[in-house]
Amino acid sequence: MKSKPLEKVPPKLKSLYELAKKSRKRSYSPYSGHQVGAAIRTSGGKLYGGCNVENSSYGATICAERVAIQKAISEGPLRIAEVMVVTDSTPPWPPCGMCRQVIAEFGPDALLYTANLKGQMESFQLSEIFSQAFTPAHLRKKK
Repeated sequence: MKSKPLEKVPPKLKSLYELAKKSRKRSYSPYSGHQVGAAIRTSGGKLYGGCNVENSSYGATICAERVAIQKAISEGPLRIAEVMVVTDSTPPWPPCGMCRQVIAEFGPDALLYTANLKGQMESFQLSEIFSQAFTPAHLRKKK
């Protein structure tokens, strides 16, 4: 994991951060009180943002990362290159296990960034935090 202050990141990465930060403001989080925003960059360069959407039936809650991914999937084929997650927590929060699994489906080599509103940012490869992902390849293996 690499840590870097946000002011020292390239403009392309800053745009991913800004979209995640903007998406975070749309969070529906009356139960946890934690607003989370996410943005993904596809291998084709398109950006999609998402926010967490909670539900009184907690199991129906969906994380910001999965909202962004589902928006991208609805637009066509998807290969995730980068994921940015923005919270107001120190240290910044990483994707949960369920989000890691969904990211692995569409971006097994994705570069992940976590950031907070104070400008702290960390980066890592998905494989660093989710080394044994269950992937479509497992389903294609024959006995």
